[in-house]
Amino acid sequence: MLWDAQLWPFLVAITLLTISPGVDTLLVIRNTARGGVRDGVLTSVAICCGLFVHATVSALGISLILLQSAWAFGLLKLMGAGYLVWLGVASLLAARRSQGLPVAAMLGERKARPLWRPLREGLLSNVLNPKTVVFYMAFLPQFIAPTDPALVKSLWLAGVHFIIANLWQIGIVVTVGSAGRWLGSRLFSRVLNGATGAVLIGFGIKLALERHPA
Repeated sequence: MLWDAQLWPFLVAITLLTISPGVDTLLVIRNTARGGVRDGVLTSVAICCGLFVHATVSALGISLILLQSAWAFGLLKLMGAGYLVWLGVASLLAARRSQGLPVAAMLGERKARPLWRPLREGLLSNVLNPKTVVFYMAFLPQFIAPTDPALVKSLWLAGVHFIIANLWQIGIVVTVGSAGRWLGSRLFSRVLNGATGAVLIGFGIKLALERHPA
């Protein structure tokens, strides 16, 4: 049964998780500031598409293999950490050469920027995040009854998470986009890129140093 009494505590837990600041929020803000509302929305959608990947691997038991295998989990962790550090370095380099953000871009006008860039960044930041692997493996089974089809129910719960997370993140995109004139200044652009880069690198280093959950 897809809709049951257990869905309500799931909604509460997922909502609290979604509004907690983290890498996803930071990436959405950075990409909105860099490429406008369009890039921010694409980043949000791509991040949330990664949830279906985690739900699938969790239902199929691949997450369990990762959690039980120190080297496999460690490899995933280092890949995720390396990607966060790479994004952070890119932000720091952008801060160094920043000349301000065009107001038109912040107001949502189309720019000559490839669509795949925010999509790739959003999807990879989620799929390569081992914390999401652990969360989905430990969390989703609590809301799947023995008689439920595991894959279908997992994807359904991920779909609920997809909607909630997108509503929150796109709200952030609109908020950041409405501040286009402030974000158009060269100083603010440098501060934003610099702070974002430092935090992303910090997240990456912290992730790389974390021990295997098992």
